[in-house]
Amino acid sequence: KKLFASGRHTYILDGDNVRHGLNRDLGFTDADRVENIRRVAEVAKLMADAGLIVIVSFISPFSAERRMARELMAEGEFVEVFVDTPFEECARRDPKGLYARALSGEIKNFTGVDSPYEAPENPEIHLKTLGRSPQQMAEALEHWLIERDIAEEQYDNGGGI
Repeated sequence: KKLFASGRHTYILDGDNVRHGLNRDLGFTDADRVENIRRVAEVAKLMADAGLIVIVSFISPFSAERRMARELMAEGEFVEVFVDTPFEECARRDPKGLYARALSGEIKNFTGVDSPYEAPENPEIHLKTLGRSPQQMAEALEHWLIERDIAEEQYDNGGGI
């Protein structure tokens, strides 16, 4: 919101929204998850090439697909943000009831239950959510971007994720 309010051309690609449109034909098998991230990375690249700052909000469970997305982008255009929340906390929050359904066996191929999650090893930004509000995490991210003049540089040079 702050990037947009400051005149930056931004777009958020959100996992839930994309799953209802572009990727509605995909399920949650490992192969479908790989294809989900590949498609989103390609769309993000097109948007970045058009000069947008693209924020991609997805569970990306496999390191190979995160690497593929990074390699699509020009040098410096990809910033990996690891929003680190322990599985137990995700299951406790569970706003859609998905964790409860996965743990009961009703949903198959659920990340962290019967499908693996490979945590990022070297993200540019690592946000641990326990004990921090969304506002505090947004401020930490904003500080990181300002400190490195990334948002300004990306805007001047034409986009990125």
